[in-house]
This record gives sequence, structure tokens and C-alpha cells, in this order.
Amino acid sequence: VCVMPPPTSGGIATLQILGLLERFDLSRMAPDTLLPVHLIAEASRLAFADRNHYVADPDFVHVPVAGLLDPSYLANRSRLISAARSMGHALPGDPARTVTLWGPDPGQQETVSTSHLSVVDDAGNAVAMTASIGNAFGSRLMVHGFMLNDHVSDFSPVPRRAGRPVVNRPEPGKRPRSTMSPTIVTDRDGRLVLAVGSPGGLNIVGYVVKTLIGALDWDMPMQQAVALPNMANRNGPTLIERGTVLESLRPGLEALGHEVRIRRMTSGLHGIRLRGRVLEGGADPRREGVALGE
Repeated sequence: VCVMPPPTSGGIATLQILGLLERFDLSRMAPDTLLPVHLIAEASRLAFADRNHYVADPDFVHVPVAGLLDPSYLANRSRLISAARSMGHALPGDPARTVTLWGPDPGQQETVSTSHLSVVDDAGNAVAMTASIGNAFGSRLMVHGFMLNDHVSDFSPVPRRAGRPVVNRPEPGKRPRSTMSPTIVTDRDGRLVLAVGSPGGLNIVGYVVKTLIGALDWDMPMQQAVALPNMANRNGPTLIERGTVLESLRPGLEALGHEVRIRRMTSGLHGIRLRGRVLEGGADPRREGVALGE
């Protein structure tokens, strides 16, 4: 699973969630049922706890990517996940086995004006591209036909917490942390399996992970995987897409200790999957995207 590196946090978080879930056989669980939604939410808590604490522009801070993705580290963190009870708010781990100097990150604003497209050509070359201008119309400034972004809001709003600097604090020349998660999957021989990504602000990771699990664990066609009901957890309430079958899981999730919030979750996923010599396209039915081929 090939992802985008920092300063986006989406790639690391996506890989962490998949690694944290490896000990659970999701392929034997039915989609849209309580257990996989609970497990994905719990893995997401752990990934976002690490994301908020460690990930920022690597030109300014050391991001322990290898430690965060180390299989033994993820296996140890995965033991915090119980099938019978939510852990609640997760604390960051210590992948480098050193005392961190960073203060707790209060988080950042969620912006929505992002686009994604996935393309595969007849030679098998693949692109997963996510682009964002931040909030609606970005900074409201246009230069040579391009809207300038307002991604300064992706920095943490408070530069110091508990007497220590926050890793994603604003600094001159520093790139803000994003959650964009363009993803390409290959087989063991490097051949294309799928390309996928989504808009969606801080929920992008949840949207992409849902689609990867739908396609790879549940062997769904690309369009079906993209259309799965959305859910996410950013180390807080478990978010469930309004008007979907997942709403019926609310009592069960609350019994496991989740705080559940039902909300509109319009993703905009866009993916292509290769099965044999056939390309399957999937575009989010919640938005205006389409899947086309020739």
C-alpha cells in the first residue's frame, strides 16, 4: 500500500490503521455490522493519537515514520484494542522509545474544498492525486487563474501546550499538516491493484480506509467499496454517516463505550481497481464525480 509522506498525515495514519487491524480477520466479518465498525474506530483512535503528536513538516521536525510503521510497534499498540470495549480517548505511543519534547496537540480546523482523481492509462501507469485549496474558494485570491489556498488554518491553532511546543505549530516557511491520503496498491510483484483517494478534510483517512477494506478484505467491486457507508474516528466521537444502515449500530456502539455522532459525511471518493485485464471504476454517488473509460 503506497501512500503520500509527511507533511500530510493521511498516509501514515492509513498504514497504521491497516497494520493495527492485521490481527483481526476482517474478511470473515460482514460489512456494515457492529464489530468491524468498532474495530476500525478503535484503530483510528490510536492512529490519530500518534498523528496529532508526531506528524508535521519533516523539514522542521523529526517525524519517526519508520517507528510509527514498525510492525512490532503496531502489534503492541493493537493489543490496546478490545473487541468488547472502547478504549475511549487514546494516548500517543512511543515509537522511538524516547521521551518526547512535544506538547499535546489541540487539533486544527477541518476544511472541505478538496478534490481527488484517480487515473490509469492503457500502459498500466496509475495516478492518485489529491489537491486542496483549504476552505471554500481558498484565500479568496486568484493569481493567473488559480485560486490561492488558505491552508495556514491546517496548522495547530495553539503553538504551545503544557509548556512545550506543539509539533504542527506555525513557523515561517513551514508546510502545514494535511490529511490527504492518495493511495496506490500493488501486488507483491509491483503490479497495480488499485488507486483511490478522497476529499473530506480530517475524515479523508476514514473514507480511504473504508474503501481499502471493502475492496481488499471484502472483495467488493470498486463502485461498491466506494459507496459503503462512511464512518470515522479522530480520537474522539465515532462519526456515522446519516441516512445509512450504520445508524442502526448506534445503540451497540454506545454499549461498547463509544460516543456516537450521526452526521452528513460526503466524501467524494474516486477509485480504479484492476481485476485481471479489466479496470473497475468507482465514483462516490454522494457527489458529482463519475467513472469513465475508453
